[in-house]
Amino acid sequence: MNPLSALYGAGMALRNALFDRGVLPTLRLEQPVVSVGNISAGGAGKTPFVIALGELLKQRGIIFDVLSRGYGRKSRGVFVVDPQGTASEYGDEPLLIARKLGVPVIVGESRYDAGLAAEQKFSQSRLHLLDDGFQHRGLARNFDIVLMTASDFEDRLLPAGRLRESLSSLRRADAIVLPRELAVEDQGLRGRPMWRMTRETLLSAVPQCPIVFCALARPQQFFTQVRATGIVPVAEVVFRDHHAYHERDIQRLLRMRKELGSRGFVTTEKDMVNLGDLRAGLEAVAVAGLKLTIDRSDELVDTILTRIAERKPGLVRKS
Repeated sequence: MNPLSALYGAGMALRNALFDRGVLPTLRLEQPVVSVGNISAGGAGKTPFVIALGELLKQRGIIFDVLSRGYGRKSRGVFVVDPQGTASEYGDEPLLIARKLGVPVIVGESRYDAGLAAEQKFSQSRLHLLDDGFQHRGLARNFDIVLMTASDFEDRLLPAGRLRESLSSLRRADAIVLPRELAVEDQGLRGRPMWRMTRETLLSAVPQCPIVFCALARPQQFFTQVRATGIVPVAEVVFRDHHAYHERDIQRLLRMRKELGSRGFVTTEKDMVNLGDLRAGLEAVAVAGLKLTIDRSDELVDTILTRIAERKPGLVRKS
């Protein structure tokens, strides 16, 4: 193992042991917490999953809010996300969640403080969805969902690889969610609560000879999904994850469009959030939507609510 990865792994193991033994404090909110997270650095689909799970909860009539760190924002402190705001104020993913779900989204470096603010301001909420919360062990949760990617099973710990934690950390998970196409026979997960999800890219009105660009943790995954719809890009452009776009980026893309004879662009909903008002300068842009389908979704929601009811009776209802 890479010496730095070994050192990182030892640090994570010590940290988890201190939480397990109660040496490091875990704070508990009044309302139950359902965490959605992963064990690798980005690209597992946490934000689309939070949105999909949120829609399922809304169908059950369950009032909830979302807690997030607000990664990439320039502000500090606890804020309720204004859907008309900017990524620099709240972070791109919390802003996208707020726009998609239409529920309160609260950002804060301390998710406990964000949860306290939520319970003070939104007293009707009966459940907190914690975005990217698996490693945030300072906040107690009632149900832990971990999303996995195929590469997680062959990857290495940071900084040599992308893993935040080793596979052994999955013992803390109440539910593991895998891509539908991933075989599990050789993954050592049999006997664990497991669900499947499918990601489908939705595109319409795509310009001819498009330039496809994105700022994602796993850009090649997005490019592959776009090509799977039958689109043949003239170029694929990668920016770093959560990139805050500037005018120089727009000019670069426009120069590429002219040089390559492209009629426009394809990008993601998350990138459109980060582009803000700059998106108008690109003119023809097709936005790739992401439809995430959870297999046996009713069973997953029932499992979550049953577990919560065992610990906090009467706070939520199953149907």
